Amino acid sequence: MTAFHGLKPSTLSRDEFVAAFADIYEHSPWVAEKAFDLGQDASIDQIETLHQRMSDILLSADHASQLALINAHPDLAGKAAVQGQLTQASTDEQAGAGIHQCTAEEFSRFTELNDAYKAKFKFPFIMAVKGSNRHQILAAFETRIHNSVEAEFKCALAEINKIALFRLLTL
Repeated sequence: MTAFHGLKPSTLSRDEFVAAFADIYEHSPWVAEKAFDLGQDASIDQIETLHQRMSDILLSADHASQLALINAHPDLAGKAAVQGQLTQASTDEQAGAGIHQCTAEEFSRFTELNDAYKAKFKFPFIMAVKGSNRHQILAAFETRIHNSVEAEFKCALAEINKIALFRLLTL
C-alpha cells in the first residue's frame, strides 16, 4: 500500500477533502464528495484504498452521471489543448505523452479520429496516456473506434479510473 505524501485524507474536513480531490475525476467533484460521505478512517490514507472507493463510486453511478464525467474530459490533442484551456493535470498528462510534439499530419489525424469517434460514440475518446506516446495513442484510437458503443463506454470508465489512480499517485 502507498501512503499519500504530506496529505492525510482521514484527517480532512469535508471541504478540505473535496478541495484536495475534486479534480481527480475531471471536473467532477461529486466523486470526492461521495467518497468523503462514505466515512473517514485510516484506510483511506492509502492511495489504493481511496482509489478503490472512488472507482467503485464511478462504476456504481447512474449512466447519466457516468456520461457527464466522460464528457468532462477534453479531446486528446484537441482545440482545448492547442488553446491552452486544459486543466493542469490534463496538460501535464498530454505533454508527458508527447502530444504537444505532434507533427501537422499527426494533429490532423487526431482531429479526424476525435471527430469520427465522437460522431459514433457521442462522447470523447478517453485514454490514460501516462506511459504512452502519441504513436501508441493514435494506434489505440484506430483500434478502439471499431468497438461497440457499450464496449467503448466501459473502456472509457476503466481508462478514467486509471487516470484517477495516476493523479492520486502525484499527491
